[in-house]
This record gives sequence, C-alpha cells and structure tokens, in this order.
Amino acid sequence: SSPYLATVRTRPHTLLLTESGRQKKAVVQWFVRVSEVPVSKLKLLGREPHPQEIFYYQGRSCDDEVDAESILRPVQVTFSDIRIGLHDRRKTCDSIVEYCDINFLLRYRFLSGLPFRHRLTVKRLEFLILPFVSFNRFLFGQVTPGTPRTPHGATPSIPSRTLPARQPANVLEEARTRLHVSSVPESLPCREQEFQDIYSFVESKIVDGTGGCMYISGVPGTGKTATVHEVMRCLQHAADVDEIPPFHFIEINGMKMTDPHQAYVQILQKLTGQKATADHAAALLEKRFSNAAPRKETTVLLVDELDLLWTRKQNVMYNLFDWPTRRHARLVVLTIANTMDLPERIMINRVASRLGLTRMSFQPYSFKQLQQIIMSRLNKVKAFEQDALQLVSRKVAALSGDARRCLDICRRATEICEHSAADPSASGLVGMSHVMEALDEMFSSAYITAIKCASVQEQLFLRAVIAEFRRLGLEEATFQQVFVQHQALCRVEGLQPVSVSEGLAVCQRLGACRLLLLEPSRLGVLQRVRLNVSQDDVLFALKAD
Repeated sequence: SSPYLATVRTRPHTLLLTESGRQKKAVVQWFVRVSEVPVSKLKLLGREPHPQEIFYYQGRSCDDEVDAESILRPVQVTFSDIRIGLHDRRKTCDSIVEYCDINFLLRYRFLSGLPFRHRLTVKRLEFLILPFVSFNRFLFGQVTPGTPRTPHGATPSIPSRTLPARQPANVLEEARTRLHVSSVPESLPCREQEFQDIYSFVESKIVDGTGGCMYISGVPGTGKTATVHEVMRCLQHAADVDEIPPFHFIEINGMKMTDPHQAYVQILQKLTGQKATADHAAALLEKRFSNAAPRKETTVLLVDELDLLWTRKQNVMYNLFDWPTRRHARLVVLTIANTMDLPERIMINRVASRLGLTRMSFQPYSFKQLQQIIMSRLNKVKAFEQDALQLVSRKVAALSGDARRCLDICRRATEICEHSAADPSASGLVGMSHVMEALDEMFSSAYITAIKCASVQEQLFLRAVIAEFRRLGLEEATFQQVFVQHQALCRVEGLQPVSVSEGLAVCQRLGACRLLLLEPSRLGVLQRVRLNVSQDDVLFALKAD
C-alpha cells in the first residue's frame, strides 16, 4: 500500500548490468515522506509542510543501485500550472524535460481521478516516479549539489511604498519630528565662527596641496561632528564646480572599532577598497603617504572619538599625526574628542608635538543659543510657549549645554502635552507644566533617586570617579586612581579619610546598585571602574543636594 519512491538518475541505455548480463540495475535517487522526516528537520522549512509532501533523501542507509525489476510501473500524472523560473504557462511532458533545471525547485500537482494526458515512462523522461498513494504536491529538488545560478542582469531594488508616508496629524507631531536628533536641520546656528575657521583651514590645505592636523574638542552635544560634516559638504560642492581641486573624504570613529589598530584597516579600505590585516594596512598606508605619485589628490581624514584610539605605545595616534607632516602625503587630519586638554593628559611628547598647535574648542551652548537652535528646528511651527522654551534652555545650559539633551526634553514635552489633551487633533501649546514634567522624568530617574539617597561617602566616591575621569580624559579608571581622588575630597570636605578596605566596600555597594560597573575580578585596588549613568545625571543629583 505504501511502496518506496525514487527517481531514476540514468538514461535507459546507461542502466547497469550485472556480471551475468541477465539482471539490469538502475541508479536511483530516493525520497522520503513527511512522516519519515524527523521533527527537528521539519522545523528548518520555516513553514508547515503538506501531509503528502515528499523531500529529497541523501542518506547512506539506502542503496543507490536497485534491481530494475523492482520498478513496478510508470506513474500516470497530470501536470497543472507548473512554474519554471520566470515561465508561467502549461508545459507538456516533452517541454518539461527541456526546461527542467536542477537548480530550480519545481512543484508538481498530482490530480488523481482526472483524465490522464501523459504517461511518464523510463524511455521518455530522465526520471521515473514510482506509484504510491495519491499526492497533492510533489517537491522535486536538486539532484546533485551545485552552485546556484545568478540571474543575468539582475538589479537589486527596494519595493516602492504601497501607501504614501503618513503626514503629521497635528502641530505637536510635526514639532516632534523636527526636534528629533536624526532630523537634518536647514542650518547650523550658533557655530558660524567655528564653521568658518575649519573651512578656511581645510580649504587652504587642499588648494596648497599640503598636509596638516587640527584638534577639535568640546563637551558632547555641542555640534562638533555636525559642523565638520557641513564643512566637508560645502567643500565637496566647491570641488564639484571646480572651485577647488578634488579631494577624498574619509571618516572613522573610534567608537565603532573593537581595537585601535583597526583604524589602519578602515582607512585603507575606504581609500583603495583593499582589505588587509592591521599590520599590512599600516605598511601600505606608510608607503602611500611617504612616496610621491602623479596627480595625487588630497585626502581629508576625520577621526571622531580620538581618545578611544589610545594605546600603551600610542603608535596609532603617532602615525595619524605624523603622516600629514610627510612631504608627499597631502593628508589633512581632523580629530574630534570631548576633552580640551587631551593631548597634555594622555599623549606622550612625541605624539603631542606631531599634533601641532592648531586647535579649536567648542564651548557649551548658552541658554540663548539653545533657544535659537530649537526655534530654527521648529521653523515657524508654533508648538511651544515662549516661557516653556526658555525654561528648557536655561535648565540644560546650567547643567551641560548639551543640545541633544535639550531636544530630547522638548520632544518628551510634546508627547506629554499631546497625551494630556482630550482631543489629540486639537492639542494646545506645550506649556510650563509639560516641560516641568518632562524635566522631572529626564532628571529624576531611579538612578538619580539612588544617588540622592546614597551616603555621604558614596556620593563623595561618585564625585571622585568623575574627577578622575576628567583628569585622565577617559571613561575608565582603576579603583586605586579613584581612591586617591576620594581621599583628597574627604580632606576638602573636612571628613576623616576612609581606609582602603572601607573604600572598597563603598565601591562594591555602588556596584551592587548598578551605579558603577566594576570589573569582575579579584584584582582589588587594580580593578577597573566605569560609570553606569551619565556624568550629567550624577552632577544633577549631587547639585540638588
């Protein structure tokens, strides 16, 4: 009632004969039913199989050579709506043999009880399907493993929208979209002077065909990276209209690298498209920037998060700053970091000397500048009361001057205002109460509450962590380094300095509260310490006291 199923893999004239020459054998490919497939294998389909579907069997438990006499008879089937590649029309059995390609998955529908138009025999087709119970579907797979064929002339594309992008339903939703940090503003207000200085520096190097370095510093959220990107966009436009010579622009970010030496790999790949190991890439870049070449274009390299490229020998920083000094390099390096005196803090003398004295500091935004930034992003969209904007600007300017934090607070205030309104389509303006609630949410998290409720020694330890981070210019320090700052703060506050064991206990309690991230080791005073909250939140919580 359930005979086995196989396909003949040889033509009739190639059927094997035994030594006696009497009995013929056929080389076959076996198939299995759904009931014979393990459940773990069926899960790999990603769909629910049909109860009468069959699949390829490539195991070794079945012999590939069988007696030809074991073939019962040809199967009588009717083919219906067979899809082969891009063809979608009825095929006869003769044309099926011509179009049947082992790299396509073909679905055959067995219709029992209907008039049979074709009889599949071993003399006509390359495959023979042995009879068993009536099938609704038959999946014919690839006979031999091979490389999938890539369609010629295929072009990848993104499907078009079925519906147009949803427009803002009200003024508050439009304001929330404009205030998002990923929204591209029409201009960069309050950074005109910095923009002009960077533009003049890079333009002069490109026109003269020389190299140089510029160190750009400033606290987070003061527009450093955005200003440099706008400078490069304007310079690229000037090069397109032949106002200045053409140049290459490359950007790397220390935050996106697992190892500082990966900077060599990324620079080489973006310059030449060539992939190499870190050591080989460094050698190729050394050769490129040391030797002269005809019609060599200037390369402008932007290095963001420079402090994360620090190594013990500082060879990565040294090479990045030394290459522009080569005669034939034509390399301009723009570096960005959050610490103004980073070269004096972490760089050895030979590295700091290569960096040079061309530096620029982005000062934190004042409340008037923050207010101007918000107004320029809103672009005449009346969604805030004037007092509410001034409150947000003053609060953020007094703490850090971070424009991104200011934008986040304003967006949250629009959400609170929209949810508090009875009719969302008729939402009013964002007022003082909405801004105060957003400020409370932003600066009154569970971490801030934990800091406010911490003991005096724990609060002093957090202050010592921030002081040490600012001294090093890094976001990580050892307990021993922080403990020295903690003892100094105790003397300043008129408190008795704690012992090392007591300091370790304070550090462990802060780590248990997840205010600090501690290295999971038994190094004791040498274990590394990181903040699990932003420095702004810590300063806000301690300033409130």
